[in-house]
Amino acid sequence: MQCLARYALLSGIATVSIMYSAVALSADEETATHLPHTVEDSPFASEREAVAWRQDELKDLERLLRQLRFDLVNNQDARGAAPRLAELQERATQDYFLPAFIKGTHGRGSDARPAIWEEWDEFAAGFQDLEQKVAVLVEAAEQEDYRAATRAFSDVSLSCRSCHRAYRHN
Repeated sequence: MQCLARYALLSGIATVSIMYSAVALSADEETATHLPHTVEDSPFASEREAVAWRQDELKDLERLLRQLRFDLVNNQDARGAAPRLAELQERATQDYFLPAFIKGTHGRGSDARPAIWEEWDEFAAGFQDLEQKVAVLVEAAEQEDYRAATRAFSDVSLSCRSCHRAYRHN
């Protein structure tokens, strides 16, 4: 009888732990893809600042990718690329960029299309896709598998292009 009581207690504790973990994961996911409705929902002082920041950061990311392509594809220098790969992995994320996409910041001075906010979950999923593809690139570079790194670069580029086609005015 004591074994049965102990089993019931342990399985109850396990069930509660699993439920709390699921709630925590759900909350983390919601936070990562949270749509900032106003400037107050973001780390920016103004909508204009958010637009300028995201444009500058995305251009910097593009330059970083060009440098990495040169390091990994042309020079096959994974060690030399390591600091830039770490920077790419840190910056090419939902958490880094999504707060700058304050709802409605698609007007004058912005290349963003209104579809970003109409299709927020899909837009956020694009950054998640980018994160996964960057992780594959980093893994290939760490293994010094330059063929895989070249393929991973193509995948990263396709991820960027598909988002640009859907959500950016040219």
